[in-house]
Amino acid sequence: MPELITASDPFVSQPILKEVTKVSNVPIIKHQRRIVLEKGESNFDTHRYFYFILNGKIKISQINFETSKEQILYLLSAGDMFDVTALLDGKSSEYLIEVMDKSEVVEVPIEDVRELLSHEPAFQRFFFPYVAKQLRSMEELAVDLSLYDVYQRIIRLFAKYVDQNSSNPKLNIIENLSHEEIASMVGSVRKVVNRTLQKLKKDGIIELSRKQIKLLDLQKLLEKLEY
Repeated sequence: MPELITASDPFVSQPILKEVTKVSNVPIIKHQRRIVLEKGESNFDTHRYFYFILNGKIKISQINFETSKEQILYLLSAGDMFDVTALLDGKSSEYLIEVMDKSEVVEVPIEDVRELLSHEPAFQRFFFPYVAKQLRSMEELAVDLSLYDVYQRIIRLFAKYVDQNSSNPKLNIIENLSHEEIASMVGSVRKVVNRTLQKLKKDGIIELSRKQIKLLDLQKLLEKLEY
């Protein structure tokens, strides 16, 4: 059963809401509940509710049901929120939303969030840069699919998710994706992705094991990037 939380709770570790509570004395949201979701769950009502992710991993995708081909649009984790589109235009989205790893979210009535967005500058200062980041991500995906081959798309995907400032750079939330899931992120098929990953392995850039891709050489990866 979902765990209920009250309006006085500090939204645990959700960065946007946690920051808002630091600078605002307004009771931000009256009705909310914290929900733990298991892998594979997809029961989200984005027409009535807005979701803030506390931890875990959730994908938003589109599927061509005639071909069963999937395109992952967003891979969301702690600090993310959805569905921004439904929040702004009031229309139900046709996205498919699925939990990829056990996740914890805060579910909030979407009208409460619209009220927050309209009247709370502290929330606006975090919300609009987040929307800009999401739009930029869609722009990058469109460019990748239109202008680059699969090899470059995977290189660019890895470069996007790696923490380049870390002394031990990792691929973070994409390092345990299956080859099929990576294919769904770069608009390809598993066979082609597998061939590309084997080439990167041969070049000493990554190490492959069951359900994990380990980055070995960030510099080599970045040198492969085409602009």
